[in-house]
Amino acid sequence: MRETLAEWRPAVDEAIADLVPREIDTDYLESFFGEPTYEYDPDGIQRALSDPLWDLLDRGGKRWRAVLFLVFIEGFGEDPTEYMPYACIPEILHNGTIIVDDVEDQAAKRRGEPALHHIYGRDVALNAGNALYFLPLKLLRENPGDLPAEQQLAAYEMLMDELNRTHLGQGMDICWHNEREVRITPAQYLEMCACKTGCLGRIVARLAAIITDQPAHVEEAVATYAELTAVAFQIGDDILDVENSLGRAGEFGKEFGNDVREGKKTLLVIHAIEESEPAKAARLQEILEAETNTDEEVLEALSILEEAGSIEYARERALDLAAEARAEIAGLELNAETTEQLHTFTEFVVDRDE
Repeated sequence: MRETLAEWRPAVDEAIADLVPREIDTDYLESFFGEPTYEYDPDGIQRALSDPLWDLLDRGGKRWRAVLFLVFIEGFGEDPTEYMPYACIPEILHNGTIIVDDVEDQAAKRRGEPALHHIYGRDVALNAGNALYFLPLKLLRENPGDLPAEQQLAAYEMLMDELNRTHLGQGMDICWHNEREVRITPAQYLEMCACKTGCLGRIVARLAAIITDQPAHVEEAVATYAELTAVAFQIGDDILDVENSLGRAGEFGKEFGNDVREGKKTLLVIHAIEESEPAKAARLQEILEAETNTDEEVLEALSILEEAGSIEYARERALDLAAEARAEIAGLELNAETTEQLHTFTEFVVDRDE
């Protein structure tokens, strides 16, 4: 899967540059956004939109949402290059969500460098992040694939449904982050992931199915596959945060003990609270509740997670979800190469080291 991601990434970035150029000028603004009522300021828009976006994109990122979209397109018997502009939609949305998420979480780092709001300011970061929610809708209206009106409307309605659910997930995550006690169940945590992360995965799969005019049962099967895989990815992300902080993973691009410092109620934390002896469970909760943590306190919290077997528990849950995802596409008439790529991807999201 790493080879597939590396192969497609330059083409994805080129398509994103068509949507949001690295250098903003008046011709682009007038062609994409329409004639100004008075006069655009290309330099201001450059610094408020293009610079933050490309700063973030140039730091790395796997573009897996865009690449997974292209894998689906190929699996449906179409030429991926013909649908490249649509591959930008989930990637642009994802980057918008993480810009806003970093502001809401007061995150220090993203992809190994200061989070955008520390460089450009909270106001610019929030505006840029929010703008990235709306650019895909503009792209649908531009209709680069010359879709029939029914498919265009179906894609638009799908985006509205899924994007609304992402905010349910983010709302739950924020609420739990601001609460002192760990009161949520594993099922509630998984639902948060299904909304916050899974809906972006569903957008990938449903968009590919809609614009290639697949039947409803195919759209639902690939959407469920993508949702389950995305939830497994989120759990894998939580595991990586712990393992990186314990010195067992590659360069992760976030600060040491990021999730502990932010007081995040991850699946590992929920499990450790349930399985640890009362004194250790209380201590873990105390560390998560604190406004700031020393490195020693972070390591103490990580040790509690490790002793409770929470890392292994979370990994098993992620592997189970990956297996469920593979089962969802078992009955589809996809070629052997696409099926293999989709199977490999479910393994990649759990076992990756960055």
